[in-house]
Amino acid sequence: MQTSRPLPTAGSRTGLAVLQGLARERSLLAALRLMNEQVGPAFRVTLPRFQPAVFVGPDSNRQILVTERDKFLWRPEGDPVCKLLRNGVLVIDGQFHDEVRGHMDPILQRRHVLQHIPAFWRYTDDIARTWRDGEERDMLVEMRRVALLILMGTLFEVEFMPDMDRLWQPILDLLEYISPGLWIFWSDMPRPKYRHAIEAMDEYLYGIIRERREELARLGVEPSPGDLLGQLVAHSGYDDDLIRDQLLTMLIAGHDTSTALLAWTFYLLGTHPEAMAAMQAEVDAVLTSRDRPPTVEEINRLEYTDQVIKEALRLYPPIHVGNRQAAVDLEVQGYRVPAGTRVMYSIYLSHRDPRYWDNPSEFCPARFERQGERSRPAFAYVPFGGGPRNCIGAAFAQVESKVVLSRLLQTFDFELLNADEIKPYMGATLEPRPGVRMRVRRRR
Repeated sequence: MQTSRPLPTAGSRTGLAVLQGLARERSLLAALRLMNEQVGPAFRVTLPRFQPAVFVGPDSNRQILVTERDKFLWRPEGDPVCKLLRNGVLVIDGQFHDEVRGHMDPILQRRHVLQHIPAFWRYTDDIARTWRDGEERDMLVEMRRVALLILMGTLFEVEFMPDMDRLWQPILDLLEYISPGLWIFWSDMPRPKYRHAIEAMDEYLYGIIRERREELARLGVEPSPGDLLGQLVAHSGYDDDLIRDQLLTMLIAGHDTSTALLAWTFYLLGTHPEAMAAMQAEVDAVLTSRDRPPTVEEINRLEYTDQVIKEALRLYPPIHVGNRQAAVDLEVQGYRVPAGTRVMYSIYLSHRDPRYWDNPSEFCPARFERQGERSRPAFAYVPFGGGPRNCIGAAFAQVESKVVLSRLLQTFDFELLNADEIKPYMGATLEPRPGVRMRVRRRR
């Protein structure tokens, strides 16, 4: 191996500042931000039983995600996400991953996603129909309801509304189960609280697998190209356990990332009324009817809406950090990383890196005008990761968010009520806590 340096760590003064920031802001993001500011774009966290190598910036992102991706493992053995998802596409490696992903990728291609636009529109209306004019609603909760209906109704072709109340708490419990916590320092700690949630979700998922298998056999038909559940069931090499693992992966990762993106976008629009007004004006000009779903052409013309969504993903990427393990001794940006080291690349800090972003903490959708996008180095912006293992649901999330936001802004005015309370929370995704409370008024 080439001559390389050990990763820098916090000295006593920096360590004290980090601890003070952690206590003040009650967020691990604060600790990582302070380490980045005072130590640099590469550092090692030195906590008992938790000493990851952390990297920030496009060069390390490219190396980890693309040029030397084969030197990293994705499967975090011992982490709750691995215990929960088992052999889900998110947490498997090698040829096994490539085979599973190769079967799932075509189902989530943009051409199939665009066929779901009427369903995105309809499920958004199903939730918005429950809002009373002038009442207060938490967009973190409401967007989770929308995202669950959409994911289940489109990718699984299952109407989830009758089961939502019953499975709401188990889903929240599973998200808590894989969120950062004491398990980071004690991987084998007993966690009996979550057994009921896992059993409830397994009962539900194995049930819909069995029903779809029986339905396809009875009717003697092939599943539609965009029916993920049907396509997995129709695959002769997949048993119910492996299908369950893919469904739970898509359910947990897919709906929670969309929930966070939509909730953060409402927070940013609420704190920037001029952006909300501009977005509503675009929606009113482009969408020619309130009584039918938008066309693909109309969705493609929502350019400012697209810029707002991209800026929300920059400031508050739902998956705010990537987690890998070094499979061999290697060097990342000149720093020594021994085999077995947990390696984290911070998407959140990369998106706020002042070397590549002017006024990085400010909300500015104009950054994503075409000229601005061309001026940034590749991998400075990685909300969906990058390389062959980028987010499998990226196209789905981008179309879904434009349809949901445009429909709601076409129908309602929104007033943010708790702007000063909202802080980023490192859960399974980066969420606005304690929620995004808004007054909703139907547009006349």
